[in-house]
Amino acid sequence: MDAAVPAAVRRYFAADARRDVDGIVELFTDDAVVADEGETRRGRPEIRAWQEGPASRYRYTTEVLDVAAAGEDTFLVTGRITGDFPGGTADLRWRFTVAGDLISRLEIAP
Repeated sequence: MDAAVPAAVRRYFAADARRDVDGIVELFTDDAVVADEGETRRGRPEIRAWQEGPASRYRYTTEVLDVAAAGEDTFLVTGRITGDFPGGTADLRWRFTVAGDLISRLEIAP
């Protein structure tokens, strides 16, 4: 990933590749919001539950295809996940909003 991409975004994908739940949770602000699979999680405890539950249901790898600034503190990452989930591959968009060195909002959608 480009050096212009915030470190929190780069660290998110690195921690996700290692399945490092603690590492991922630490990247979010205390009041962060994550929207994924039609559900919205608020705060670190709910983000941890998302990582230990739905986000850990399948094994997959992520290929980041592009990263673009979508505002002053917002970055849009497009990529493809491949794994043991129904269909085997999915193209996704991760929209990160950062606050300082942390992620304050993450939206994941096809």
